[in-house]
Amino acid sequence: MIIALLITLILFLAPDFYIFGAFLRNVPLVWRILFFVPSVLGLVSLFGMRYCGFSSVFGTIFLVALLCFALPKFFFVVISLVAKLFGLWNATAYTVVNILGMVVAAAVSMMAVYGLAFGWKQLETKYVDLYFDDLPKAYDGYRIAHLSDLHVGTYKGKTAFVEKVVRRVNEEKPDLVVFSGDLVNTDPEEIQPYVPLLSSFTAYDGVISVLGNHDYCLYGHPERWSDPREGGLQVAETERSLGWEVLMNESRILQKGPERIAIVGVENTGKPPFPQIGDLKSAVKDVTDYDTVKCDDKLFTILLSHDPSHWRMEVLPKTDVPLTLSGHTHAAQLKLGKWSPSSWMYKEWGGAYQSGNQQLFISEGLGGTLPFRFGARPQVVMITLHRR
Repeated sequence: MIIALLITLILFLAPDFYIFGAFLRNVPLVWRILFFVPSVLGLVSLFGMRYCGFSSVFGTIFLVALLCFALPKFFFVVISLVAKLFGLWNATAYTVVNILGMVVAAAVSMMAVYGLAFGWKQLETKYVDLYFDDLPKAYDGYRIAHLSDLHVGTYKGKTAFVEKVVRRVNEEKPDLVVFSGDLVNTDPEEIQPYVPLLSSFTAYDGVISVLGNHDYCLYGHPERWSDPREGGLQVAETERSLGWEVLMNESRILQKGPERIAIVGVENTGKPPFPQIGDLKSAVKDVTDYDTVKCDDKLFTILLSHDPSHWRMEVLPKTDVPLTLSGHTHAAQLKLGKWSPSSWMYKEWGGAYQSGNQQLFISEGLGGTLPFRFGARPQVVMITLHRR
């Protein structure tokens, strides 16, 4: 955490002092003061989140200061330093490269403004076909609406985006809706303005969900809970009041005629520092094998596990679960083509992955703790299962 704070301080302050020293010494005082205002606000909001708990107000201020001002300044400074090298050879080249730096900085700032104002609202429907050798015949063509990371607290009680999500899902007429975690940001009460909407999903086999790291509500004021699971239990209780079935290290059997499949849900399990609460061994009991424990009546199993890190940590080495559905990464809410900063943190961060006969699909999510997306549009994922 200390290293992250130092890096952030450098990112905000170093470009400011370079630009001030190189270009702004002779501008009127009021403009010099205004130049530093975004960085000051960004740092105040950062320390506010660090020492007063996460707040969407602090978070939004920090995000605007970072994306619209600090990063564009950083890119300009990098290019300007290159311009100095060119200036040793040609004064005109120095000017041209500095102008290029300003163009790049302006482009980064415009991307940030788009992502903050519009990008997080641009809902897409992603259609995915997955193929399995052992899928029961009755489930060939079975359609699952996979949702993740709605983070309703970010919308401040406004319902337009959630209405759009519900409408989009219901228009698709899925057989099943699954939600792979992070319904809230920091408080179970965030769900209340959306209860009528979130109760209105229509699917033949209903809605099945699991909890994500945010659903334990440990990021605001964790001291309010006597048990780290208490916030999650409250979120789960509210989800059940919506008509959702919340799987907490347990399974549900779906049946069509004589054929059955299992939906398994685990509590959050993945990379630290996120909560490590899942119990996959208990969850898959009676539906599929786990390590050396064999299941007599093994079923085709779909696992809901919020953090995709869990797939390599435990699902692959301990089970033969054919399909795992996850979220969590949001694709960092930023994609340029097929690249995302999430690739620096996660081996699997978005889309479909396969290892042998086991597949993982990661939704890039619907929302985020902060209202920004560029390239990584919020998505409803419609998965169709096929038998090979």
